[in-house]
Amino acid sequence: MSLTSTLRGGLTQLAAAARFLGVLTVLLGLAYPLALTGFARVVVPHRADGALVERDGTVVGSALVGQSFAGDASYFQSRPSAAGDGYDPLASGASNLSPENPDLVATVRQRIADVAAFDGVDPAEVAPDAVLASGSGLDPHISPEYAEQQVARVARTRKLAPATVRSLVADSTTGRTLGFLGEPRVNVLELNLALDGLED
Repeated sequence: MSLTSTLRGGLTQLAAAARFLGVLTVLLGLAYPLALTGFARVVVPHRADGALVERDGTVVGSALVGQSFAGDASYFQSRPSAAGDGYDPLASGASNLSPENPDLVATVRQRIADVAAFDGVDPAEVAPDAVLASGSGLDPHISPEYAEQQVARVARTRKLAPATVRSLVADSTTGRTLGFLGEPRVNVLELNLALDGLED
């Protein structure tokens, strides 16, 4: 086989590979994502755009991504976040520290003390999700137990009856998916917007 025919065969294979790459790029990089996005917009239009939450025409967050309300006693607090500098959707992830890691143990102990003082509860009664970040660091939900722990503080700060605040918590609580997947949960952003809605 001559050098010329070898080069010609190599160029033919290179051209075929380039065509194959182009076809796959169009199919998997453009057509497939566009088809799925179109399907999602028809079937679940709210979630297809990131489940954005608006208030008075302004986007204030997403029902799917947690955010910080740290330090504001008039709001329900989210669980801690280890995503980037906290609640960073571009750096989703956990701390990756083992349960026995001294830094994590010290952090959790400090969080327990801080949360207990902030909510006015006994440290032994602090809900686990008040001090432990989720695997993604972006969980928008807290447990009903953690929400209940915060009711008295929020009611006192906003000068509301605890029963009123508990009713909002109940309205913002979602049960297990399909009746058996996951745990009951409370969306913090939606609950805090409901609280603000009482003052409108």
